[in-house]
Amino acid sequence: MSDGDRTLPGKTLINRKTLRAMIPLSDRAIFNMEKRGDFPRRIALTSRNVAWDLEEIEEWIESRKRSGARADRPGVTAVA
Repeated sequence: MSDGDRTLPGKTLINRKTLRAMIPLSDRAIFNMEKRGDFPRRIALTSRNVAWDLEEIEEWIESRKRSGARADRPGVTAVA
């Protein structure tokens, strides 16, 4: 675990750098998904430092795997 990660009883919090290593999406994409309720919410540790619950992130990844959802390609329309 890196210096930016914190452990609480029963919880492991990860920082933005660790999250970005796990989820190769931009900060803006993650923020927008959080706002829509499509991604685990960040936890404000201080006014300038946030973290995510590792277990929630791992569950989100597993749910994406199980869903079999495919990303739409921009500019491509489905043919019925």
